[in-house]
Amino acid sequence: MSLGRLNHVGVATPSIAKSVETYRVLLGATAIGEPFDLPAQGVKVCFIDAPNTQIELIEPYDESSPIAGFLRKNPAGGQHHVCFEVADIAVAVAELKAKGATVLGEPRIGAHGTPIVFVHPKDFGGMLVELMETPGEDH
Repeated sequence: MSLGRLNHVGVATPSIAKSVETYRVLLGATAIGEPFDLPAQGVKVCFIDAPNTQIELIEPYDESSPIAGFLRKNPAGGQHHVCFEVADIAVAVAELKAKGATVLGEPRIGAHGTPIVFVHPKDFGGMLVELMETPGEDH
């Protein structure tokens, strides 16, 4: 496995609508997707396109959401994770585990409709890392 392209930066927010307005007004964002629910992951999501990556705005679906827990510690929201692309999620998970990394759970389908998995922040100096399978793309 090699480090792939940065796909997106995940940003937790108590309100996608307010965050979208902030990106629109302060940074001139115009390529803003429609928010959608991911109840299986306990979140609502909205992607904002930047020329070289995306910002994934993440709002809790309800109080049981992991993002709700994040927001209890960080009420204004903030950077939640960074997501890198990998060609094969199963290979990436096996290699990470073999190297002693703590992979959180099993791969599941993420907001882009492709397999994802998270790696514990302790393995990356306090930063939560998401890996996303993007077969056939440059990594």
